[in-house]
Amino acid sequence: MGLKSFQNLLLLQNLYRLKAVGFEYSDPFLVNQISSNEKPSNLQTLSKEIASCHLCDLSKSRTQSMSGFGNPNADIMFIDYAVSLSDDNANSYYSGRSGEILTNMIENVLGVKTEDAYFTHAIKCKPLGSNMPSASEWDSCKGYLFTQIEFIKPKVVVTLGRDAYAKVTSEEDNFQSVRGHVIDCKTYKLVPIHHPNHLLRNPDDKKVAMRDLLTIKSCL
Repeated sequence: MGLKSFQNLLLLQNLYRLKAVGFEYSDPFLVNQISSNEKPSNLQTLSKEIASCHLCDLSKSRTQSMSGFGNPNADIMFIDYAVSLSDDNANSYYSGRSGEILTNMIENVLGVKTEDAYFTHAIKCKPLGSNMPSASEWDSCKGYLFTQIEFIKPKVVVTLGRDAYAKVTSEEDNFQSVRGHVIDCKTYKLVPIHHPNHLLRNPDDKKVAMRDLLTIKSCL
C-alpha cells in the first residue's frame, strides 16, 4: 500500500470514529454559490443581485455596485470596462468630461436619448484606488454582464475602448484592427470603438469616432 493510500485509510478510520461518537457531516458548499433555482428571472432581479454581490474583494471597498442604466428593452447597449472615480462619486454613467462626450455621441450623432440606450460596466464596482481590475474580479462579474445582454437583447452592443472589447470577446490584441467594424455575434452586432477618455487625450481621433458612430447608426 502506498503512503498516500495509507494516509487516506487512517483519515477514513478517524472519520468513522468521530461519527460513532455523534459527529455529523454534510456535503461541502461554496459561499455565494447560486443554484439553478435561484438564477435571476429578469433584469430587475439581476440588478438586485449585483447590488448585494460579495463574490470578490471589491465588495469590501466599494461605494455601491453599478448594475446598469437605461431602457431594459434598448436596441443599443454600451459597455465600459470599469467604474471610474467620477462615475462612482456621482453614481452616474455619464459623469465628467468623458460622460459629456459620450452623451453627445449618443444623442447628437446616433439620435438616441441616453435613457433609451442601456449602459453598463464589465466590472460593476469601482476598483480599489487606481488599480486595474484583476482577472478574478472579472471572473466574478462576467456572468452578470452576459446575463444582462441576454435579458436586454440589444440589436447592437458597443464596447468602449480596448479593455471592454477584450473582456466581451476574449480577444486581447486585435482592437485596432477591428475598431469601427461590425462583428456578428449571433444575437447582436458588436461594434468596438474608442473610449471617450481616449478622445479627450487624442482629439484628432474624433473624426475616426464619427465614422464609427455612423457605422453603428446604420445597424440600428
